[in-house]
Amino acid sequence: MIPRVRIAAVLLTAIALSAPLHAQAKPLSPVDLFALTYAGDPQISADGQWIAYVRQWSDPATDRRYSNIWLVKADGSEHRPLTGGAYTENAPRWSPDGTRLLYISNRAGSPQLYVRYMSTGEAFAVTNVRQPPGNPVWSADGTQIAYLALVATPPLVVGTPLTPPPGANWAPPPKYTENLVFRYDGVGEVPTGFVHAFVVAATGGAPRQITAGDFNHGGTPYGGGSLAWTPDGSELVLPARRGERPEWNSRESDLFAVNVRTGTMRRLTERFGPDASPAVSPDGQLIAWTGFDDRKQGYQNTLLYVMNRDGSNKRVVSTKLDNSAGSPSWSADSRAIYAQFDEKGNTKVARFALDGTYSVVASNLGGGSSAYSGGSYSLSRTGVVAFSMSTPKVPSEVAVTSGTGTPRVLTALNAGLLADRTLGDVEEIWYESAKDKRKVQGWIIKPPGFDARKKYPMVLEIHGGPFANYGDRFDEEKQLMAATGAVVLYTNPRGSTSYGEEFGNLIHHSYPGDDFHDLNAGVDAVIAKGYIDEKNLYVTGGSGGGVLTAWMIGNTDRFRAALAFYPVINWESFSLTADMAPGSVNNWFPGFPWDFPENYAKRSLLSVVKNVKTPTLIMTGEEDFRTPMSESEQYYKALKMRGVESVLVRVPEEPHGIRRRPSHAASKITTLAGWFEKHRAPVQ
Repeated sequence: MIPRVRIAAVLLTAIALSAPLHAQAKPLSPVDLFALTYAGDPQISADGQWIAYVRQWSDPATDRRYSNIWLVKADGSEHRPLTGGAYTENAPRWSPDGTRLLYISNRAGSPQLYVRYMSTGEAFAVTNVRQPPGNPVWSADGTQIAYLALVATPPLVVGTPLTPPPGANWAPPPKYTENLVFRYDGVGEVPTGFVHAFVVAATGGAPRQITAGDFNHGGTPYGGGSLAWTPDGSELVLPARRGERPEWNSRESDLFAVNVRTGTMRRLTERFGPDASPAVSPDGQLIAWTGFDDRKQGYQNTLLYVMNRDGSNKRVVSTKLDNSAGSPSWSADSRAIYAQFDEKGNTKVARFALDGTYSVVASNLGGGSSAYSGGSYSLSRTGVVAFSMSTPKVPSEVAVTSGTGTPRVLTALNAGLLADRTLGDVEEIWYESAKDKRKVQGWIIKPPGFDARKKYPMVLEIHGGPFANYGDRFDEEKQLMAATGAVVLYTNPRGSTSYGEEFGNLIHHSYPGDDFHDLNAGVDAVIAKGYIDEKNLYVTGGSGGGVLTAWMIGNTDRFRAALAFYPVINWESFSLTADMAPGSVNNWFPGFPWDFPENYAKRSLLSVVKNVKTPTLIMTGEEDFRTPMSESEQYYKALKMRGVESVLVRVPEEPHGIRRRPSHAASKITTLAGWFEKHRAPVQ
């Protein structure tokens, strides 16, 4: 862990990057990452009176992140912890009658399901299982709980290995695999086995496995998943990957209804494409879900569908929405479906009538610490929506709305910290791309104490994905960049989501490419405002943003220095080593590298490395299996052999994103500040 004193010292050095701040301004600092707290997964009780949510926090003593369950009434009163301690606790779910709360906790050493009786405060473990339970769901009568869990199978061994003699201390045995995806980011070695649905009595006891076979039901061994009860408790509806070559056809899944008593499965969908997130109407007549017919494009809108419970009369509900919809929930009268979507960098919840018309009931959803889209919501029987809210200066908090009027924000988790900090003001900007005059949306963060009469360094920060979006949400990293005295620009270039399917697919089979013109024009648009020191322009980004960082400096030398976080450099090696290799070959490229070598080569960052003159630092986690370390090493060695000033930073134990340990998250900012400060030109 980086000592607090050292973090503060590095930050003070980095602040020299800027013009002097106003004396009264105390900007956010990297050590504050240990103090920031975030609200997530707000779950409202059926009567709309109480919200349970996950409170996420960091411990400087252990350098780890934890989460507990908290409660607050819908009027903002009686805000208090339900659980506490250095544990990971999540997935709070109210019983249908609101008398009990279900959640997952590892306080006994391994994740288990717990139920708490709200009237007495007593809590007990419902399960005592070896494999962690996930995605718990109450039956409508409150007597049963369904969940997903891995059913482990013995690991593959070829041949008959030797047996160590008694008392011997032999090396670990070789690792065999016959799976296409055998390592996954954030998971590590993918456990052998398949995910299945289980049902356990709400009072505890032995769980029953409901699904069977060598297929994944409801989720995958590396996360995700969903399932839903029918109101009569007779069936579970869930997605499953039961088609041919499920690892290769990684988007493909279908919905099935599984008889809870017999395990008999009814197939509900059968088109090629993802079918997920089932929700059964309260009257038991209809099933809502999300998916699309897979055309093997880089991006396609995820549509909201509805069908009869027997699988007949399938139709699209989100016909009037040119964006992806997700997380469907039914209204109590079974006449409308609530769903979440992104629009122009803002995450919203809408109420969809079955004829496709919709009205927005909540905006400004946010998932935590970044400007990426995210957040979640839940719906009471009374029509009250609880959601995690985030704005540029407000980290995620719990809010409620009835769909009319101003939402009520119930929590203020960071009020004490932020009362003593000055955040950078955030300004929305629209500008024209230099490529084709398309409108591009972005946001500018100005440093605390900003004075438009002065000249400031500028950092262009580029999002990853690439099919993702930034928006008007709180972002701790970008605020910390602005706290060094720089103006920060972040935008949604072509390929970004929330602007319709056509805009998202402008980079189909051509990424990176014309996004350079979108990003470069954004830099010009901010310079035109008159407060940017053009001799001190910097560029950075992570994942897909790391790709575009390398693309930018391969096409222009206007930047004083660059920092590429966990980039992809060689698309051929990426498509044969990354955990998402099947999706890359199937959807991001026209086919295999050996069949389309020219397409892979022209999009490789090695194709423009000969142009790079910009001092460049590359920083990647050593356990990153999404954009493997070998990608960063290729780029670093190419730059070094060309004589370009460059540094490679390898972060131990970290997967993609470098956020597992708070001190490592802080090191991203201290490294960036130090690198850019090293290459700062004197302000004229």
